[in-house]
Amino acid sequence: MNKKTIRDIDVKGKKVFVRVDFNVPMDENQNITNDTRIRATLPTINHLLDNGAAVILACHVGRPTEAREPKFSTKPIQARLAELLGKEVKWAPDCIGPDAEKAAGDLKPGEVLLLENLRYHKEEKKNNPDFAKQLAALADIAVDDAFGVSHRAHASNVGITQYLETVAGFLMEKEINYIGKTLEDPKRPFVAIIGGAKVSDKIGVISNMIDKVDTIIIGGGMAHTFDAAKGLPIGDSLCEPDKYELARELLKKAADKGVKVVLPVDVVVANEFAADAEHKTVDVDKVEDGWQALDSGVKTSEEYTKALAGAKTVIWNGPMGVFEFDAFAKGTEAVAKAVAKATDEGAISIVGGGDSIAALKKTGLSEKISHISTGGGATLEFLEGKVLPGIDAIANN
Repeated sequence: MNKKTIRDIDVKGKKVFVRVDFNVPMDENQNITNDTRIRATLPTINHLLDNGAAVILACHVGRPTEAREPKFSTKPIQARLAELLGKEVKWAPDCIGPDAEKAAGDLKPGEVLLLENLRYHKEEKKNNPDFAKQLAALADIAVDDAFGVSHRAHASNVGITQYLETVAGFLMEKEINYIGKTLEDPKRPFVAIIGGAKVSDKIGVISNMIDKVDTIIIGGGMAHTFDAAKGLPIGDSLCEPDKYELARELLKKAADKGVKVVLPVDVVVANEFAADAEHKTVDVDKVEDGWQALDSGVKTSEEYTKALAGAKTVIWNGPMGVFEFDAFAKGTEAVAKAVAKATDEGAISIVGGGDSIAALKKTGLSEKISHISTGGGATLEFLEGKVLPGIDAIANN
């Protein structure tokens, strides 16, 4: 996947439209509670500024339904971005029209402008050509650094490419290189860890991974569906009965390809879904009615750790239990430690999905991972092997 990047273009004296993913969480007073996504794109912004560009940043926040809900304004991001860049950031109260045009027109090389929420216009999500053309009119060239929306064909990342040459920013390039190249030509042994609540969310990922990996670890709530499909008792654990047949098919596909599947051998069960619920560890074939599995047990963590020993490529998406509750976070913590250790020993490790990233943060091991993906749905679709329209639209080298 050889895409043009900002290294391949001359931006001196040019106005550069940069699609970023600044869809950051805020509290009720619009204070940003996590600025990871803003920090992730600073290398791209700084590179453009250092090379004499005037930088116009466009993003969305949340899912506005009314035309302009103030809680979804990009205005609060302006101050945080200025702080992180160490320079003034101008702001336009719209992303198209006279205000945006004037602000962009007045922008000088070395200056930064942040536009108002793209999704205040329904044309953005509809990939409306006229709207895309108005965005394109603000600049001379476009940069896509918003991997998090690359699974969507919107005006600001796909439509605009009809009017402006569009290249990848550093963050986008990193995602394409890490995930794309890893899936195309992984170092072996290659281990995938797939967790989270539902099989239905990850069917495509599991199926695609079975074609590529040597070992697949299945944990979290989705493991109960596999266990139930194998005829094991799961008590009151989360489960998708309509996916039993699919689970059996996936297990057969893995067996046919010689891919090792690691499922829990013991689980931590609780008498209710609560942080302070009464809990105990039981073997996976001893889950009683009235009890629900909320984490993997110690023996399972040992199996997971063993499966990760010596791995050269590791992809992890989804937690092993209800990690938000400390009592049920141990399985996820054990996996985080094992992935960090594998990375220390030379493996390439990729972690994607909000829950896995939050779990990593909780264990303080984020620094130990080769690549933490900034996409949610985009990462999943990339791992499924789908063509992402936002990446597809970037100019080829």
